[in-house]
Amino acid sequence: MKRFLNLLIITVLIVSCNNETKTSETEQQIETKDIAYNSFGDKITDSDALTSERMMVHYESMKVGDTVNAKMRGTISEVCSKKGCWMKLDMGDDKIVRVTFKDYGFFMPLNATGEVVVNGKAFVSETSVDDLKHYAEDAGQSAKEIAKITEPERTFSFLADGVLLKQ
Repeated sequence: MKRFLNLLIITVLIVSCNNETKTSETEQQIETKDIAYNSFGDKITDSDALTSERMMVHYESMKVGDTVNAKMRGTISEVCSKKGCWMKLDMGDDKIVRVTFKDYGFFMPLNATGEVVVNGKAFVSETSVDDLKHYAEDAGQSAKEIAKITEPERTFSFLADGVLLKQ
């Protein structure tokens, strides 16, 4: 009888521990599903998106011309003021990633702000002076500011096929 009671107590403890784990996993899934996004371009999810810090580790190790398929999170710092055809993401530590959209197939709202998840190809390029001046015009910079652009710039870039904008 004593063995039977010990076995019953151990069984109850094991079952109750398993129930706590299942409840915890369910709550995490619900919290993830509760985030509301506006979707642009291809349908994507926010699962497996790299943090901006982790993505910058990848960017720092890349050379001009390297590409990598990626999904990352970032915070919008600027959007093209003419039609939303590009945006800049603040990745922390004064690092910026310029995001353009695959085949100009979609654009971001001109007033877009906040957190985004982008999916596509990350790459490092060198942006010419002419392109930098064009981007500065699109951003609404003055002619005096645009004239100061005299050297090409190593740019962290991203060609997005899908974007989630946190509501």
